[in-house]
Parts: sequence; structure tokens; C-alpha cells
Amino acid sequence: MAEIHVRDLAENLAFGSRIAGVTWDNIFDQAIRAQIIEIFETRGMIVFEGMDSTSKMQVELSKIFGPLKEHPSQSTPRDKDAADAALGIIDMHYKPRENPEEDCLVERNGRRIACYSPWHFDHCYNDELNRAGVLRAAIVAPEEGRTGFADGIDLYSRFPKHLRDGLENQNIIYTLDTRLGTMRFGVDFKVISEAAQTPALLLEAARFPRAMHPAVWTRKTGEKVLHIGPWMSVGMERREDAEGDAFLDEVCRTLNALCSAEHVYWHEWNTSDMVIWDNWRMLHAVEGYNPKYERRMLRTTIKGDYGLGYFEDGKKIGEVHRQLA
Repeated sequence: MAEIHVRDLAENLAFGSRIAGVTWDNIFDQAIRAQIIEIFETRGMIVFEGMDSTSKMQVELSKIFGPLKEHPSQSTPRDKDAADAALGIIDMHYKPRENPEEDCLVERNGRRIACYSPWHFDHCYNDELNRAGVLRAAIVAPEEGRTGFADGIDLYSRFPKHLRDGLENQNIIYTLDTRLGTMRFGVDFKVISEAAQTPALLLEAARFPRAMHPAVWTRKTGEKVLHIGPWMSVGMERREDAEGDAFLDEVCRTLNALCSAEHVYWHEWNTSDMVIWDNWRMLHAVEGYNPKYERRMLRTTIKGDYGLGYFEDGKKIGEVHRQLA
């Protein structure tokens, strides 16, 4: 049976690994699966290279890390072609339109770009925080369109002490409203258009309760993690005033600056890549790209919860969905 080949993600990074050699011939081998899990737990993210570029392989790879989870937002597009075999594969497909103003576009660093995603962690608007996500590119933009990853353990160690101390025992409030135009903290772009937002998503967001997650938390292995997503954050719990907002804006701007430094990894996509990251530890972002290009990303969601988040009204996600139905 063929072995897998493991190396560090990059020489200058204290997180992340690359794995080559995972195939249908060895993916069910329990020793290999255990090795992969250990690498994930230790390094926080893995880039799998040379994979069979199918939803079937993406699902099987995902199951190494736990059962798949349905996406909590009912209005988020799913991969219709793989619906029967791929519970929870969400479909993030951008197609250029004849009228660019119908797309979700921003201006950043003097350029107009599509599909820009600020730093965030997945399901921040939910009470349960999924364990991980597995992402692959079905259609790659010929330039740019990279996905960035920042390690919360590293961010905590490099964050200014006065900000870090001010975040201890503090919860950040998040909402399902993903419109960039409503983003309040650490904004470094100008919204050109958001016409791509669907009425269904906006209706769901208006009825979804706010979620609370700690700005800093401690792993079982003892490391502290800075875990703040500027995107979808709307304030600090019990500090929703001018002083609290000013502090959170300074935090998010500092985070953006640190995430533009050399300690962040930007992945240039190949359609044979699959990437998994620890959603309790890592932040990620998308740099955006020229609106004339098509790009399609498919993501599975790995079930799990670190047990620290909750809805403001005390409901659980099942109750929320019954209320929305």
C-alpha cells in the first residue's frame, strides 16, 4: 500500500502541513487516517495535493475528521449535482454577469474585485462552531482568488498586550448578515454593489438570533487562541457602546495588519487540491479577483463543537430552524 508524503506547509510558518499520496487505494487504511488526524490536530490545517477531484473523494476525505454537518443557513446554495451523496457540500459559484453592477463587488487597494471575503471563521453566527471545513476548487480564476489562512495561536502571541488583555473573558457578537456593506469593524474596502445577495438570505438573517463566541479561548493542549472575525461581528457582549465599538475596531484593524504579514499563508488553488483547516483555531479570507473571471469552490462541513458559543436568546439551532420554517 502506498504511503503518504508529509512536509511542512512553509518554512516560515509554525502551522500547516502538505500531504501528497492520498488515493482510493489507501484512504480507508486506519493507520493512515490516524496519522492524518494527528497532523491536523497538531498543525491546524492541511493542504492535500494531487487528489481525485470529485465530490465523492471530498466527502470521504472529510469523513476522516468526523461526520459531515448540514450547513446551518438554509439559504446557502448546495452542490445540486452531488446532493444525494454529499450531505453539506455548499456551492460557492461566481459567474461574471453582462452587467457587472449586478455582482457583489468591492474596491480595495485601488482595484475593483469580486468575491472578497474579510477575515472570519465559519459559522460564527451559529451557536455551534463546526470542527473544520474541507474546501476544493472546481473552477480556478486564472489570477488571484487565493484563500488566506491565519493561525489564532500565532496571532495571540503577536497581538499587542493591551489589546490582548482587554479581550480576555470577552465575547464577540456575530450575526448571519453577510453583506459587506453592513460590516462595522476593521473595514478596509469600499462596497461597489451587493446585488448578488438573495432575498432569502436577508430574510433568514433578519430572523436569526445573534451568536456569542469568545475572543480568546484556551485549547486542551494549553495554547491560547485569538479567534475574532471582523466579518459578521457587530459588537462586544455587554459593551455595545461607543467605547466598546472603538476598542473592537482597533482590535480588528490590528488583526488585519497582522494578517497581511509574513506569518499568514495564502493558498494558490489547483483543482487537484483539497484543504482542511481547524475552524476553532484558524481564520481565513479570500483576496478577491478580477470580476471578469469565473470561480467555483465546494466545501464540506465537519460536525463538532467546542462548546463555548451560544445564541443570545438561549435557543439551540434546531429551535431556530423550526421557528424559521
